Amino acid sequence: MNYIKRFIKRVYAKYLKSVRYTTNQTPENNHNERICKSICYRMINNPHSKFLIAPLSGKRYIKNEVLKVFIILDDKKVTITNHIYHYDVILTQRDFDRVSHMYDNKTEEIRNEFENEMMSQIVVSLSTILHKISEKI
Repeated sequence: MNYIKRFIKRVYAKYLKSVRYTTNQTPENNHNERICKSICYRMINNPHSKFLIAPLSGKRYIKNEVLKVFIILDDKKVTITNHIYHYDVILTQRDFDRVSHMYDNKTEEIRNEFENEMMSQIVVSLSTILHKISEKI
């Protein structure tokens, strides 16, 4: 009985993988996708980029004031905007998952740094309180 369940799960997983990551696009679209992914990767790794996530819509935003570029990641669609140009590029599910994963890792890293900074301030505050209490006793 377990063999049949595992077999069905394996076949279903292979089916999902083949359906989810198939690409039937022209070479021009592939070229635009590669350029778009490269822009996203570089913007995510740029120290001047600001990140925002909209929890209800699931959109991810990247804003860079220095380069004057604004990127929106929304369900396989990447919108790159400047005050001179505007591009909408549709990525494959696999590529969008990779860019989203990189974005999520970067925002998690920023969150960890922020949390550590807050916790370090709390430790300093607690030690000063302890010092003040010790002086008064």
